Amino acid sequence: MLLKNKVLFLLVFLGGTFSSYADLSLEGHYQGKNLYVQNPEDEDGFGFCVTKATVNGDPIIDGLQSSAFEIDFTVFGLKIGDPVFIVLEHGIGCKPKVLNKEVLLPKSTFDIESISCTPDGALSWTTTGESGKLPFVVEQYRWNKWVAVGEVDGVGEAGTNAYTFNVTPHSGENKVRVTQTDNTGQKRPSESVTFENTTLDVIEVSPKMVKSSIKFTSNNKPVETKYEIYDAYGNIVKKGVGSEVDCSNLKKGAYYINFDNKNEKFIKK
Repeated sequence: MLLKNKVLFLLVFLGGTFSSYADLSLEGHYQGKNLYVQNPEDEDGFGFCVTKATVNGDPIIDGLQSSAFEIDFTVFGLKIGDPVFIVLEHGIGCKPKVLNKEVLLPKSTFDIESISCTPDGALSWTTTGESGKLPFVVEQYRWNKWVAVGEVDGVGEAGTNAYTFNVTPHSGENKVRVTQTDNTGQKRPSESVTFENTTLDVIEVSPKMVKSSIKFTSNNKPVETKYEIYDAYGNIVKKGVGSEVDCSNLKKGAYYINFDNKNEKFIKK
């Protein structure tokens, strides 16, 4: 009986040490808009769910004793692009809901100060006005469309930021640009820059009637190039970079191949 009482006391003691609160946290960057929080009643019905709220460690004073409240970031002296870390302490039996958390996601706001590319494909650009970390996608115009050829992480700071990327040129005139896409889904491209590749002669593909493989040559010598192969229905079946493509596993029929800056048709026997 004494042992049972000791165990019961221990359980009560331990139970008393457990927190009756939980934290809901989210982070992002201030983009100039306020955040709205739906704040239901607590499980007892005598108050509201959120008991404490902070922005970057500073307490939110007003609005917690209501069914919804607004977090005004200007009160905390934040500037566009500043990091934000929010913690909402709430009761275990209820949970607040952040209604517009997307306003903390970075936006594409960059301005291109300069962009250039050398004949061998060394692309460089500088930006200002970035307000959050978003990747820059490098695109090259070939096969009558813009093709993504690489990605560079954005610094995300408002000052001057410098970037470089090595593009693999195709023969003749080349055109490249950089783009960003934020949570709106809208792509923001830079102006394009054009350069001439004089070191690479025209690339040919052979044979036209393919049994096992396709080869790329320039002046009768093997040369690597970026390629894409599509079936007659427009489905991509192979892509990559190389001087030869294994086609032994392709079904018989007509195919289209994009390579260098060309598009041609071949038949798989």
